[in-house]
Amino acid sequence: MIIGGGGMVGQKLAQALTRSAKIANHEITSLALADAASPADIAEHSSFEIKKVVADITNPVAASSLVVDKPDLIFHLAAIVSGEAEANFEKGYAVNVEGIKNVLEAIKATGNGYKPKLVFTSSVAVYGGPYPDVIDDDFHLQPRTSYGAQKAIAELLVNDYTRKGFVDGISIRLPTICIRPGKPNKAASGFFSNILREPLVGIEAILPAQKSATNIFASPRSAVGFLIHAASIDAASLGDNRALMMPGVWGSVQDEIDALRRVAGDEVVSLIKEQIDPVIEKMLTNWNFPRFTSAKALLLGFKSESTLDQIIQIHIEDELGGRITGLTK
Repeated sequence: MIIGGGGMVGQKLAQALTRSAKIANHEITSLALADAASPADIAEHSSFEIKKVVADITNPVAASSLVVDKPDLIFHLAAIVSGEAEANFEKGYAVNVEGIKNVLEAIKATGNGYKPKLVFTSSVAVYGGPYPDVIDDDFHLQPRTSYGAQKAIAELLVNDYTRKGFVDGISIRLPTICIRPGKPNKAASGFFSNILREPLVGIEAILPAQKSATNIFASPRSAVGFLIHAASIDAASLGDNRALMMPGVWGSVQDEIDALRRVAGDEVVSLIKEQIDPVIEKMLTNWNFPRFTSAKALLLGFKSESTLDQIIQIHIEDELGGRITGLTK
């Protein structure tokens, strides 16, 4: 089951699972896509049943309905994104904390030895400064946004329900997913994608932050790879802390622009227009990440891109049919 199966990553994960028809050497016999609104149909041909479920996980009864069929593997991707979680405090906690707790409680209440594997998507936002030059796997969590705090709480819930034997959980802290296809969302980090995605199709993009702002990036393709690999490993080797920072490409906004220029040229880069947004600037001061070692994740075989150029090329391949459409020449 993919909770949050209607979102961008959830849809791409479903497509990947449909193509492979197996995970961790186990044949997939059915796949349920659950979301607050009806997920889109999966275009890929499936050799197994795909069910679509509409459920609001902030409702305990609805959350309980998701585990009636006892799925062996649950991907929990459902969340309110950073900008919206900061703007709507109550909604952020309802979805990002109470939602995962309701799912965990539903699993616990099922009983009879039911203990599914649960892969939870956390975020790099669980960290907060001041930072050392390099963040290792033991760096403390000090989120300075509501979204980061909610993800950190959810990680602790996954750890504790795992420790008590109710689930076999693992939390993967995703870098900023870039380049996100489709339209801009309410994530504060969304502009990191916008300034690349829009110019590649000939549309002007607004840069609301300083070019010195830094982040860590991974493509949607890598995000799907992280999820599938997380479901495939023996998470017991992690001990009581089941959370891992995923690898990614560290860079600044200026590094993104330089990579875009190398891949697509000056004409495309000229479509980026600076217009500082104080709200986004403030949130970025709480992130502005240095480099991560992601040593545990790398040792366990998690992989990502190594350059921003690769991330841009992947977007061109996966979303633009292999060609840049924003060029006039």
